[in-house]
Amino acid sequence: MTDNARESRFLALLNANLPALGRLAGSYAGHTGERDDLLQEIALALWQALPRFRGECSERTFLFRIAHNRCINHIARRRPMDSLQALELDPADDTRPIEVTLSQAQDSERLSGAVRRLPVIQRQVIVLALEDMDYQEIAAVLGISEVNVGVRLNRARTALKKLMGEDP
Repeated sequence: MTDNARESRFLALLNANLPALGRLAGSYAGHTGERDDLLQEIALALWQALPRFRGECSERTFLFRIAHNRCINHIARRRPMDSLQALELDPADDTRPIEVTLSQAQDSERLSGAVRRLPVIQRQVIVLALEDMDYQEIAAVLGISEVNVGVRLNRARTALKKLMGEDP
């Protein structure tokens, strides 16, 4: 593969999946800066692995397998966050009323916080399911059976409801 072809393929794959990768990284990171660092690690890992793609699965599955592995490595080596880093905020969106923005941010942060508190094996399946991956794709990314995906997903949903204060 030529360098130009590799770069084009890399950029197309990354750009097509960037919002999903951001959400995936956000479920493993404590704040925006940490998420951005993790996204950069994922992009670098994709760049390095792309020449080894053999077409045995979809490019999206290949990408999420790489991203998943980077996220697992990230939480394995994560250090406690500095309290100031935890206060880092995203820029405000001036197109919506502040009440709507705050309410959506609170709901999103509540869900993200609950997802981050899930055990890793449950977090993995719930984050991929939230990205509209089917059982077969999730199984391919995680290297488990589709039946195991279903079991983990049911357990994750139940745990998530408890963490969110809803009755299971």
